[in-house]
Amino acid sequence: MRRRTLLLSGAWAAAAAPAGLVHAEPAAPGQRVAWPDVALLDGTTFGAAQAEGRAVVAVFWSIGCPFCRRHNPHVEKLHRAARAAGRPLTVLGIARDRDAAAVRAHARERGYTFPITLDATPLAAALSRRNLIPLTVTVDRRGLLRQVIPGEMFEEDVMELLGLAA
Repeated sequence: MRRRTLLLSGAWAAAAAPAGLVHAEPAAPGQRVAWPDVALLDGTTFGAAQAEGRAVVAVFWSIGCPFCRRHNPHVEKLHRAARAAGRPLTVLGIARDRDAAAVRAHARERGYTFPITLDATPLAAALSRRNLIPLTVTVDRRGLLRQVIPGEMFEEDVMELLGLAA
């Protein structure tokens, strides 16, 4: 995959670390991800049962991040393409914000239909402790961590992630 990312400015890369991180190490590339159960904004749960047999593209982001505002429309396009094609790929948005109402309003305003959680702490413990946004983490259909991609990505690079569901 020809990956092109745009580096984040230091101000956005230095987002505050979530409090209370579990001390277990996140999965390394090639290792199985230990999915925690997290609450989604729609009231459902995402965890190991929902990830079973599916590729997952998890994106850490924030409503105030200008890089995320350019990156997430590509993520939404990936989500819609996977659903339209019936591909076994789940897109999971992990908002680093604390105000659920503000995240819901932002998602509605921007047309995001991918599942979103505010439970960043357990997901960071499972996927990556890198504390910058946007941060895209890919997991293959076997549940193995493939990549941790820092920064904003171009649309064609995000769309290539649909290949994880093959």
